[in-house]
Amino acid sequence: MIVLTLNSGSTSVKLAAYDTASSGGPARLDTEHHSGEATEPRELLRAFVRKLRSPPDVVAHRVVHGGRRFSGPARIDDGVVDEIRKLSELAPLHNPKALEWIKVARAVCGNTTTQVAVFDTAFFAGLPRRAAEYALPPRIGVKLAVRRYGFHGLAHEAMWRRWCELYPALPGGGRLITVQLGGGCSITALENGHPVDNSMGFSPLEGLVMATRSGDVDPSILPYLQKRLSMTSEQLIEVLNRESGLIGLSGKSANPAELLEDSDPQSQFAVELYCYRVRKYIGAYFAVLGGCDGIVFGGGVGEHVPAVRERALEGMAWAGVELSPEANREATGSEAAIHAAHSRVPVYVVPVDEELVMVRAAETAMRAP
Repeated sequence: MIVLTLNSGSTSVKLAAYDTASSGGPARLDTEHHSGEATEPRELLRAFVRKLRSPPDVVAHRVVHGGRRFSGPARIDDGVVDEIRKLSELAPLHNPKALEWIKVARAVCGNTTTQVAVFDTAFFAGLPRRAAEYALPPRIGVKLAVRRYGFHGLAHEAMWRRWCELYPALPGGGRLITVQLGGGCSITALENGHPVDNSMGFSPLEGLVMATRSGDVDPSILPYLQKRLSMTSEQLIEVLNRESGLIGLSGKSANPAELLEDSDPQSQFAVELYCYRVRKYIGAYFAVLGGCDGIVFGGGVGEHVPAVRERALEGMAWAGVELSPEANREATGSEAAIHAAHSRVPVYVVPVDEELVMVRAAETAMRAP
């Protein structure tokens, strides 16, 4: 069958089409990437579908937040749409965009095309309780679905799958740390293929410093700022989501590559904090896993900015992590081993193929009764 993948972000979308009948696994037929607030979904999708040799049999949509309801891919009907809409308050930058594209895809492709939702949170549905729950009374915690869900599941699964191909002798990939650095940033600890922790939590706001998101902050900051700035909680969450992180710290750019080239001390500090938070989580996950068999970097920043990888792993020789400066410097946008020959822990850069994970998920949903 022909599977069209629709990977929508807050201000971008990646369209791809695959033929699953290929003997070597799903074969990519075409791909497009569009970004910008002015992106017009209906016209983009119509133009893309017209290029295909036949209409898609399935459209697979990336949906960031699936809550407790969705632990795997789901065929989209009105009930699934309602559930995704209810979860929009937990992923305000992403779920509404996914709903917009779902509506457009149903209109453009018609009723004969199956629509499937593939959830970023599903990869973390089996997180251990100690990683998934907050230290809250059950009446306001788990009973109200307040828990750590984890995000970027498609990206982390893609990195894990490629790692398993590179190191087939390690059962399930062994003890692996995957680092997804893009507009959003997260780190996952995996043990034999099972995620045991992820730096994001109840929403994609928790964890690392990101392009426009603050990452970890003390929750008591919110009522303090509400009083001092006369802002609502919704307005403050908007600031933490869209006006913080690298762009907030630097006041100039959300792109660490650009900030690295800027001599302004505040720009340099923004990158320093960004990389420090990555290193802090990697060190924590060494403790969680009891050691580490490999580290994989992916995402737009993880794949293309060697200086970020270098700073994030600086001073980690104690853990057996040592980079090759030359290999790291040359690894930009392509798969590469970047560890030194004597490093006890292999470190790789792996281009993240979320779309292939989405195709596999769509196939799983189509086989389900």
